[in-house]
Amino acid sequence: MMTQKEFNAERRYQTAMIYVKKMLDEGVISRDDYATIDTKLLEKYRPTMSTLLSGKPLIK
Repeated sequence: MMTQKEFNAERRYQTAMIYVKKMLDEGVISRDDYATIDTKLLEKYRPTMSTLLSGKPLIK
């Protein structure tokens, strides 16, 4: 079971990544920028569930 703190970290990370993905899709940022931002957000929020997916390509 996830604690409230873990849930909040996951929610914040996922919310931020929605906007980052949108910027990628609109050509505002590059794939390298996307990867850098993802890494920084993983370090900042330390999400439990999303960390399991890190390193796996989430974009095609």
